[in-house]
This record gives sequence, structure tokens and C-alpha cells, in this order.
Amino acid sequence: MPLEEFIRALNMIGTKGNPGRCRRMRLIRKKSMSETSPLDLDLINIVRDYPSHNFLMNPASQNIFLYLSRYVKVAAEYYFNADISDIKILDWGCGKGQVTYLLKKLGATIKGCDIRSDADDSSFGQKTPIMEACDIAIDPLEHEYNLPYNSDSIDVVLSFGVLEHVSNDSKSLKEINRVLRNPGLFFCFYLPYTLSWTQCLAHLRGNYYHDRLYSKSGILGLLDQSGFDLLDLWHRQLFPKNTIRYPQYRLFEKIDLFLTDKTPLKYFATNIEFVACKK
Repeated sequence: MPLEEFIRALNMIGTKGNPGRCRRMRLIRKKSMSETSPLDLDLINIVRDYPSHNFLMNPASQNIFLYLSRYVKVAAEYYFNADISDIKILDWGCGKGQVTYLLKKLGATIKGCDIRSDADDSSFGQKTPIMEACDIAIDPLEHEYNLPYNSDSIDVVLSFGVLEHVSNDSKSLKEINRVLRNPGLFFCFYLPYTLSWTQCLAHLRGNYYHDRLYSKSGILGLLDQSGFDLLDLWHRQLFPKNTIRYPQYRLFEKIDLFLTDKTPLKYFATNIEFVACKK
């Protein structure tokens, strides 16, 4: 069933209240992540001369950003009952800018922000050919967690591998809650999971790029302290994708999504992810 027909059918489900809303958001996630999209060849051409952006040239890796961006669009449009162009989105800690770029191509009204830093994971400490080629502005953040936006001014905030790197995740979430309209959405992706086999292996090798790992109970506690209600939570990515080029990468991703949804192997996945709404 095409995604548009699926959404129309979903509106016919007679579930009410928060459990029904959570169920619908979960069904939207599973359906949108199962859909396929062609690789963005323009993006590949933009980054091909930048070794730091090679992961976007890897089909298995770029495919993830494609379906996560599409999921944000579909879920936000359903949740707000509005076109993506009428939903104000903030790409928090936008880094290289691929998410801002992809959502703009999907018609989103989106802006990116990042901490003003010389660190190579900040937009201001690395080359940003995507931003430059597409004339995408980046709002500089001068504080480790305070945001330069009015309260109740943004509909959706995205964290693509950001929350685990901030100095104070609780204060950052409270600040995100402040700038979100009620009941705005917070999407959190690439959050490293406490039982992840890849994170365990990285730590054994002395790589503590992700020194803070997360569990379901830890996430629930953070969200409750920060004024959020959980709508959906899931495990994702059993096998690494950034540097490995898998044959038939779309089929491989479908298998990976199945394993992290339907089998106990999900408890060893790299990421635990969620979407929450402002209370």
C-alpha cells in the first residue's frame, strides 16, 4: 500500500487517547522506514571531494538519512495535520547539514543551528560544502545549552546524533522543551544504546567518542524531568553502515530493521531512538 493511502487508512483506526496516538506514530514509523527512495545524486556530487563526508557517498549510509528524513516529514505532517512547509523545524546541532538539506528538498521550513566551536563535529569547526552549495544558513550557538529562540516558537526539533554529545543532556532537553510549541515534537536519532555490541567494541578499543550510553529507563527519566511525553521508542541498526558498502543495501537494511524490531537481537543494536511531545 502506498504511504499516502496508508496514512488515509490510519485515520480510520478508531483508537483514542494517548495509547492510540502512540500506536499510530509507531505504525507511521514502521511504514515510512520500509519505503525506498532513490539515492540523492546531487548530494553525492556536492561531497565527493571531501573525505570527511564519504559516508554520504556510501549507499547503505545515505539510505538511512533518506528514510529518517522522510519519516520526520510523514510523522510531523500526520501529527500536526499540516503540510511540511507550514511546520517550523529546527535541526539542532546540524553538523555537516545533510539533514537540513534533505528536509529542505522534501519541502520543509527548516533551519540549522550548531555550537560555535573549533571542534571537528561542529558546523563551525569543519568544512560544510552542503551548506555552501545550497546557501543554507547556520545559527551559531554561543552557550552549551541555551538556545537563541523565543519560547513556544518551533514545532519540531531534531537530534541526529547530538544529544549524547552535549555537556548536560537534561538542561539541553529542558531548553528544547522551552522553545517548542505545545504540543511540539522532539525526534532523537542515533542515540547510542547501553548494550550495543558496536559501542562495547569501540570502548574496548579505547574509542570513547560516545562516552555516554542510554537505556530505555534512562530516556524515560530524562523525558519526564524535561517535560516530555514519550510517543514512540525503538532500537535501530544492528550492523555498521558508515564505512561498509553492502551489496543490495536496501534489502540489507530491511533485514536489519526486521532484526531490531522482531527479534531479541534488538537489545544489541547500536542505537535506541525515540520521538516525544511537549506535555
